Amino acid sequence: MELTETNRDHSGLHNLAFQNDSDDGVDDTNLKGLGGNLQRIKNSQHKKTVHTDQGDEYINIESDLHENKRASVDDEQPRLKGHLEKRYDEVCEFCKAYKTRIHYVVYGILITAYFAVVIAACSLNFQRALLLFVITVLAIIFICWDFLIAKYEDRIAAFFSPGDQYLKKQWFWLKWVLCVIPIIIIICWLIFDTTKQGSRQLISFGGLVMYVLLMLIFSKYPTRVAWRPVFSGIGMQFILGILILRTKVGFDVFNWLGIQIQTFLEYSDTGAKFVFGDKYTEHFFAFKVLPIVVFFSTVMSMLYHIGFMQWLIGKVGWIMHVFMGTTPVESLVAAGNIFVGQTESPLLVRPYLPYITKSELHAVMTAGFSTIAGSVLGAYISFGVSSSHLLTASVMSAPASLAASKLFWPETEKPLVTLRSGIQMAKSESKNLLEAASQGASTSIGLVANIAVNVISFLSLLSFLDSALSWVGNLFDYPQLTFENICAYVFMPFSFMMGIDWEDSFIVGGLLGYKTFFNEFLAYERLSKLIQNRERGGSMYINGVKQYMTVRSEVIATYALCGFANFGSLGLVIGGLTSIAPSKKKEIADGAFRAMIAGTAACFMTACVAGMLTVPGLEVPCHILLGNASNFTDFLANSTQLIECCQHLFTSANHSEKIFSGGNYSLNSWKVCCQILGQPAFHCT
Repeated sequence: MELTETNRDHSGLHNLAFQNDSDDGVDDTNLKGLGGNLQRIKNSQHKKTVHTDQGDEYINIESDLHENKRASVDDEQPRLKGHLEKRYDEVCEFCKAYKTRIHYVVYGILITAYFAVVIAACSLNFQRALLLFVITVLAIIFICWDFLIAKYEDRIAAFFSPGDQYLKKQWFWLKWVLCVIPIIIIICWLIFDTTKQGSRQLISFGGLVMYVLLMLIFSKYPTRVAWRPVFSGIGMQFILGILILRTKVGFDVFNWLGIQIQTFLEYSDTGAKFVFGDKYTEHFFAFKVLPIVVFFSTVMSMLYHIGFMQWLIGKVGWIMHVFMGTTPVESLVAAGNIFVGQTESPLLVRPYLPYITKSELHAVMTAGFSTIAGSVLGAYISFGVSSSHLLTASVMSAPASLAASKLFWPETEKPLVTLRSGIQMAKSESKNLLEAASQGASTSIGLVANIAVNVISFLSLLSFLDSALSWVGNLFDYPQLTFENICAYVFMPFSFMMGIDWEDSFIVGGLLGYKTFFNEFLAYERLSKLIQNRERGGSMYINGVKQYMTVRSEVIATYALCGFANFGSLGLVIGGLTSIAPSKKKEIADGAFRAMIAGTAACFMTACVAGMLTVPGLEVPCHILLGNASNFTDFLANSTQLIECCQHLFTSANHSEKIFSGGNYSLNSWKVCCQILGQPAFHCT
């Protein structure tokens, strides 16, 4: 016996009872089966009814939508297009067909107009249009480079492949030559430079060697250190330092960049003045410094949206990857930290973070600790710290971070992410430039609030610690005991080995303590006060306490403090990276403290290189220096600074130049110079 098939029509299922009555050949078993089917169908219909009762509104909406759709389909009928509509369709079809050519024509017109403007500006006044000319030339070079690499990369690689194969065959002895020659050059340079500038550069060189040895001794795997990233990173520091600090062109370029950045950041005063009133500078930090962070964050977000930051970071990262042999992820993050913060730069390579090795992760964190963000760079410049030295420190610390990282945690695994993987940086999520600007301003809210609350809390905590330590010291007849004094004694040897004068190393040691245990904001704020004291002049010691440092010590301290390596940033890095790469949570927690130490050492190495290359200049203004010298009968007659000041004084008088404003040079200053130089000219008569 077989169960009869249930028939369906357009209205649904037939009533099974009628079907059973009309079918005499169905036995009891089939009736039971049919009864079961009937019961299941009734249950399902009951459920549908209940569902319909509970969701009448939903079904009505659905039915309305279907009816509207059928009505709209029925209403669609072919109609004749008008003449204007036909012409419009023809234009659209033409634009679609020749879209590429139209783009080329528009770009050609715009580029031609731009070149016409450049030529006209250079013709009118080339000196005034020099910046525009330089930017245009650099843009042409990089655009041509990108075009050639994109179109002829395989041909270029094939052209250089014989040389690459030759280098691989001869690499065993060639690597030793490449290591020995730079060492010989550095030694010879130190000898000649020491005879010319003095022996203070040798202390900085000894400090650099000391930090490298300390990093090697406490390395995670001392026997597996790859020395190419270490030596090439230090070599890149030297090259950048020589170009910027020792060549007139490089110094002028970075000095000009620093002036332009200062001018650019002053535009934030307009917004601060509108919001906080004309007397906004009375609350300098809150209403002058913090608006700079907002303004700079907005600009960086806009540059990131148009792709300029990704392009620039990619070029810098590619240079470090080629010269240092580091992986693409490490190189891009290190390059990104020159411009953005320690939690923003890993976002550039966010998709690849779950696949990086422990050494690469350590390098990513070290790069964040050894550099500062562009947004806070503007705040430090507003304190009065040298903008050119801050820019130089930011650039030099990028290769130093990779060198210190690969020395402190060498690579022991095979990296999975390489250039062959087709690594790409993340793009901006904003849809247009205005949205990017708004997002940048909104993003800075957290940064500004974080800076403000940290400064408030840390200054309050520091005041409490100083009071408590002074109370403890008073019990032992040493009431001047403070947190700064303790840090000064701890960090004094490190600051002295950077090349800082011995009498200034105590002050710089305290600044390093502020930076390490609190943050670099407090350290730079204290350094700015020392710079202001020197510029105002006056007595160097008051009640046995030194009021300002030499210019050389200020410069080296600027490089040593230029990094986020402090305990406050430690928690920030762990939390930020864990949210980006949750699968690496354990590795991040294990390596964060070592990365902070490596970042601190990288800043110290950069300061050592700056100490080797910094040329000593006039420490205080000449009229103050000569005024102080005239108050002492035992002044050093062979002082280089005094001789330079006196030579400038007499030379200016011979040429009838106005050498000072307001007649700062006294008669005693002239007498001092006459004694030093033995000048027989009319000035001494």
